[in-house]
Amino acid sequence: MRLISGLRGIMGIFLCGILTAGAQAQNSSSATPAPAPAPAPAPAAPSAWSVGSLDFSGFLDGYYSYNANRPSNAANGQVNDLYNFNDKTDQFNLSAAKLTMVHAPDPIGVRVDLIFGRTNALIHSSTEKDTDNYIEQAYISVVPPKAHGTEIDFGQFVTSAGAEVIEAKDDWNYSRSILFAWAIPYYHFGLRTSIPATKSWTAGLQIVNGWNNVVDNNGGVTIGLTSLLTKPKFGWALNYYTGPEGADTQKGYRNLIDTTLTLTPAPKFSAYINYDYGQNHTAALQGTPDYSPHWQGIAFAAHGQVTANAALTGRFEYFDDNQGFSTGTAQKLKEFTGTYEYKWQKGLLTRVEYRRDWSDKAFFHKGDTGMVDAQSTMTVGLIAYFGK
Repeated sequence: MRLISGLRGIMGIFLCGILTAGAQAQNSSSATPAPAPAPAPAPAAPSAWSVGSLDFSGFLDGYYSYNANRPSNAANGQVNDLYNFNDKTDQFNLSAAKLTMVHAPDPIGVRVDLIFGRTNALIHSSTEKDTDNYIEQAYISVVPPKAHGTEIDFGQFVTSAGAEVIEAKDDWNYSRSILFAWAIPYYHFGLRTSIPATKSWTAGLQIVNGWNNVVDNNGGVTIGLTSLLTKPKFGWALNYYTGPEGADTQKGYRNLIDTTLTLTPAPKFSAYINYDYGQNHTAALQGTPDYSPHWQGIAFAAHGQVTANAALTGRFEYFDDNQGFSTGTAQKLKEFTGTYEYKWQKGLLTRVEYRRDWSDKAFFHKGDTGMVDAQSTMTVGLIAYFGK
């Protein structure tokens, strides 16, 4: 699609930053020599989750969900509408089981994330299961010497867009937001770089096959431009993706602007504001007009640490699916989620969550055949994790 002049300006700013910048963390090579030799320390005991230079970690994430609408299996597969990884309702279910293997770059490294359960079923389409089923990430990393911390990754990696991630344990809420589920991609396959412009600003360039695929079907590439500013009291992430997403054509472009402002005014309180705007342009074919639906939404979340082991999070968001490209129905959505988290001990946490979704259309399934404009759910999640 022909990009508007404002987006050209954004790309120019990103590219200037990338070309003049230098990665995710700068290496320090200076050290003050000791005045006298000291006895060599005893070798550190090996970690229970490491074998040589390879580190292992992972988690098991299960839940029980109740939906007041009681959607049946015949209605929609017995799922919470709009949900993704914890969508199965009125039953116990495995959201995800994950194993991560990492060899830190020195200067070459590798990372592989294997994921199972409902999460795997939803992040991979039926066609992609032939090429990368059960793989969340698998990439090689290179940190060139004397490159001031610049990192280059090649392979499959999760997207830089969004305020949340695939792993529930690393989010504030248990369920993912509408923006995470419907506004942005999950992962990409290709090349990405991370370059430190200053001590607090990191810029990056990505050249990938597209959204949520390893094998592309149009011969084009998607360009991703990333920026992350990190300060003691706030952080600002800005990401832009653009590229052809139509099958067998490079004429139709999909564009995404994603930005998140994270605030940490106090040690026990954090908040974020996440905004997404997307547009998918389908080029005119013989006898059909151009088609350019767009979607946009904003989410607010606040997280408070009540005690050393307990925390509370509230999230509210608004999402406008202009022509139904994302959710399948042209609608305006609102969502509120309240989450209580308790960490029983290191490696074990539980979350209890209430969520309410509204629409200006009768979008949510009720019983066998009913359709209503809202749904309320209660979820209890239990996550056990290990590793660093």
